[in-house]
Amino acid sequence: MTKALFNRERGGAFQSLDEVFDALYAMTDDPLAEAGTKVVISRGNPQAQILLVGEAPGPQENIQGKPFVGRAGQLLDKILRAVDFDPETDVFITNSVFRMPPGENGKTFRAPTNEEIAYYRPYVFAIMRLMNPWIVLLTGNVACQSVLGKRGITRLRGQWHTVEGHLVMPIFHPSYLLRNPARTPGSPKALMWDDIREVRRKYDELKAQRAA
Repeated sequence: MTKALFNRERGGAFQSLDEVFDALYAMTDDPLAEAGTKVVISRGNPQAQILLVGEAPGPQENIQGKPFVGRAGQLLDKILRAVDFDPETDVFITNSVFRMPPGENGKTFRAPTNEEIAYYRPYVFAIMRLMNPWIVLLTGNVACQSVLGKRGITRLRGQWHTVEGHLVMPIFHPSYLLRNPARTPGSPKALMWDDIREVRRKYDELKAQRAA
């Protein structure tokens, strides 16, 4: 049995989100166990119908133990609120990689490696399965690689996919928007506005279908 299959089966064995969280907090053999950084899992409402998957914790997330609490997180909350989603009640936010990768060449942290993304992937899928949301949002390339097995956010963003019965949409990571602040037509911020409005439209459509 390959390690990938073993990992996927391990992810499928959990019976509750609490079991997933307990396993993540108890990790000692993961690729970043020796990095000395915290396990950062989630914030928001696990009963929500939107799951948002980020990339990996940064310095502020490592300090506070919650994802998306730095500048990118503040922008994310602003984007969600712009279409009347409450980040604390309407969304559950998690990571693709659950520890901050240590920095190199004088930098505080680095991007996750393929090995790290692959190792933590079963936990992402376990969270998705057990939460069972209507919609899954993937912020950035790391989340797309984890859930869709592919990268290329500028090509993937704004398109609906189906993964294990869940509607999935890739969107830009808020940190990318911070680096590209222009609001001109076709800019990342303008495209993000289109995408989040489409998410709101689909959410309302699904809600109406279930109420009928």
